[in-house]
Amino acid sequence: MKKLSISQTIAITVGLCFVSFYVAAQKDMSRQEYLQQLIKSLPADRYKSPADHVPGTSAPHVSPEDFTWGDWVKRTGELPPDFDQMPNFPFLPDPLIIDQGGKNIPVTTVEEWKQKREEIKRLAQHWITGTVPPPPENLIAEIIEEKMTGPLTERTVLLKFGPGHKAQLHLNLLIPPGKGPFPVFICPWKKDRYDWVQAAVRRGYIGCRCSARDPKYGYPDDSEEFEKIWWPDYDFSTLMRWGWSASRAVDYLYTLQNVNKDQIALTGLSRNGKQALMGAAYDERIKAVIPISGGTGSEDPFRYTNEKYDNESIAEITWNFPYWLHPRLRFFVGRENKLPVDQNLLMALVAPRGLMLTSSVFEDQGNPWGIEQAYLSAKKAYDFLGAADKIALDLRHGLHAPAARDIERYLDFFDYVFGRGEIKPENKLYYNYSFSKWLGMSGEHIDPLIYPVKNAGDLLKKPDGKIIDSPSGWQEKVAGIKGNIEWAMGDEPPSTGPGIQPDYMRGLVVRPTVKKGISSEDMGFGTLYFPEMQEGQVAGKKYPVVIFIHEYAYPTGFGRRFQPLLDNFLKQGFAVYSFDQIGFGTRIEEGRLFYERFPHWSKLGRMVADVRWSVDALSELEYLDSEKIFVTGYSLGGTVALYSAAMDDRIAGVASVCGFTPMRSDTAGKTAEGIYGYSHLHGLLPRLGFFAGTENRIPYDFDEILGCIAPRPVLIIAPSWDQYADTDDIKKCVNDVRKVYGLYKNSENPELFVPEDYNRFSPEMVNYMIKWITKQ
Repeated sequence: MKKLSISQTIAITVGLCFVSFYVAAQKDMSRQEYLQQLIKSLPADRYKSPADHVPGTSAPHVSPEDFTWGDWVKRTGELPPDFDQMPNFPFLPDPLIIDQGGKNIPVTTVEEWKQKREEIKRLAQHWITGTVPPPPENLIAEIIEEKMTGPLTERTVLLKFGPGHKAQLHLNLLIPPGKGPFPVFICPWKKDRYDWVQAAVRRGYIGCRCSARDPKYGYPDDSEEFEKIWWPDYDFSTLMRWGWSASRAVDYLYTLQNVNKDQIALTGLSRNGKQALMGAAYDERIKAVIPISGGTGSEDPFRYTNEKYDNESIAEITWNFPYWLHPRLRFFVGRENKLPVDQNLLMALVAPRGLMLTSSVFEDQGNPWGIEQAYLSAKKAYDFLGAADKIALDLRHGLHAPAARDIERYLDFFDYVFGRGEIKPENKLYYNYSFSKWLGMSGEHIDPLIYPVKNAGDLLKKPDGKIIDSPSGWQEKVAGIKGNIEWAMGDEPPSTGPGIQPDYMRGLVVRPTVKKGISSEDMGFGTLYFPEMQEGQVAGKKYPVVIFIHEYAYPTGFGRRFQPLLDNFLKQGFAVYSFDQIGFGTRIEEGRLFYERFPHWSKLGRMVADVRWSVDALSELEYLDSEKIFVTGYSLGGTVALYSAAMDDRIAGVASVCGFTPMRSDTAGKTAEGIYGYSHLHGLLPRLGFFAGTENRIPYDFDEILGCIAPRPVLIIAPSWDQYADTDDIKKCVNDVRKVYGLYKNSENPELFVPEDYNRFSPEMVNYMIKWITKQ
């Protein structure tokens, strides 16, 4: 080989450097473009304080130098990560895999677990909590007041620590009579409130209340000054500051002779539940923790707190409370599946110490399904460490705040973990489904290799390879497609519609407000809304009907964010019907043992049956137009709407928002969940699980589902950066389906709208859908 001259070597090196610089510059440009797109999609930064902000206290801000998220972005110049280079997991990040998506090193030893713990802390502090100062070594305590409150000693203490002892923290202790040593129950200090600590003291605990929490609870937030004291070396967020403050309380407790250092528990409700989990994750001296109804940033993983799940999304929480979590988290709006760390990993940091996850199953900003996924994931770490009985789940009926009966159960858990009691947690699962469990119950086995490979562009081909060129020819193929769809949905048992379903839970779950001029009627598992007859209105006028099918809104069904859509449709003169799908809202319990009862049916099959029965019932009402029944839906609802319209010719048209991506091209890592979303995660279509890894052999796809709806009108709304879909694949699919509609001289259908947005049902999309259906 000829040796290169020095000038040639320099030229090549310079060229390679230029290429590397160019590639890096292009990536930065792409990230900058993404940032601008994100800013465009999100509401403008909030300059007003939240509604529950206490007047007279300092206005919340993102950092000592930035009032809003936009200020932080401008000052730091930070860009979103290169999402294309980040791994995509269909499930939560695995607590027992180091460098998941990279080297994928399984945790098999205690040393490897320690390595994984450090990885979790590093990632969590970068993306979620902000960096945390080391424990101060100069803590001093001053007893401000000590008095007898009944038989208890009540002590108020001021702690001082940190640089120049500038940091301060007030504690209030309720100490039972006796020498101890006593277990300790730590919770936030709320003015004139003894309800939680008095229950703990009755059990023999020292009640310790800490003044690092929101000023709305009656006292100043001592931790507010911590931000300035440790800035800019550490940038811990508000929630992390509160959690870190609990550790300073532990510093003091460790100096007391009457404290059992192996029995220190921490808890908190709502925003204080979030900080409780963070505090326990980073401080191994806290031996048990119960974050209560903490929601997003606590027991709900960020992956399962977005618009698809109709709960408190990253977009929502980082806008309402931009100071609670690190500003970098907002980059992941619409890209939650790319987060390298999630709440289940913070839970795993607590292992092998006690951890109970608890919330109401009807929490309107929560997600009981997501909480269960986090519990099952974190439990892997507990199982690995031989502490399976130290993690618990308590999903309860009730409100956001726990009742006295709930507090007693929480104390039962602390007692059980500390060896003080024998009442075990029930750990009831409402969504105890897995693909492997279904395999055992159903006994089914399918070899996907016996199914032929299906290619894009085969939609109008007959089995013999000839091209279909007429509506009658297409209808011959439709019969076979419907047979494949029915196979996937499973064996539906013979039945009639559900009729009227009285249920006290209708009063527990959030429902839309029935406004003046609107009538409503409970029907099946939902409610029909329609305009009242006005004076002078033509007798016998029939309303067109819209059936709206909700998203993955596990705790609330159709109730939480349905109001604006309902109001707009009613203004246009439509009647609107919506219902809770099985496993959601009022029907959570009904869905719990579905596959134990019907191992060869499917939940999606039941959902489609519910739509069919709804059409039956609506068609019988004389004031509704049975020939103008439209089906619409967002996310899961958009999927069910398409399946329903394909299988029921009475449906006049369908509008689907974020309802699908073609399945055969949805291979591993391409979208957030892939076909695992149907078969493994949500248990909608278990039989599709046999085709994971051989998706191109799935017997049918959405081009065929859409083709079955022809020639009826179809609207597809597919945001351009939907993490659960591939927009290019959707465009190809729709173009192929238009050839089917062309057989009916209607090649403008399906109509496709691709807004520059993430997976959500934005006001723009709502208005587009309403205008489209009104035109029909």
